[in-house]
Amino acid sequence: MTATDIKGLIDTGALLAILDRDDRWHRPCLEAFSKARLPVGTTTAVLTELFHLLGDAPRDVNAAFRLLRSGAIRVVPIGDRDLPAIETLMERYRDRPMDFADATLVHAAEQADLSTILTIDHSDFETYRIGPRKRFLISPARQ
Repeated sequence: MTATDIKGLIDTGALLAILDRDDRWHRPCLEAFSKARLPVGTTTAVLTELFHLLGDAPRDVNAAFRLLRSGAIRVVPIGDRDLPAIETLMERYRDRPMDFADATLVHAAEQADLSTILTIDHSDFETYRIGPRKRFLISPARQ
């Protein structure tokens, strides 16, 4: 991954909201996604959460795969060499606590010098920092 490949990041909650018309965050997330500079990145940890929460309903799973195949979302690789940094992040935010998927997104932001994230998880991503001080630019806004 290079910084020019990905323009921002997307978290599990925003992906779920985009896919679920009944979600109260559907419209704000869909609007934020349509205005975002694409492609945005996500991680396999986020996708694991997404598909777990979608369950086994074929229509929902197919919709998720269509979105992923659209090219608007790219999977940011996380490998063995990234694990120490992810562990350090989880230790730094253990009072929250930071889950693995969020840690992979923060790590990806640090690696690619990104600050924009599509998420509904404002309380956590308002707390997390990219490097020592840089804040995330969160979209959509709190409701």
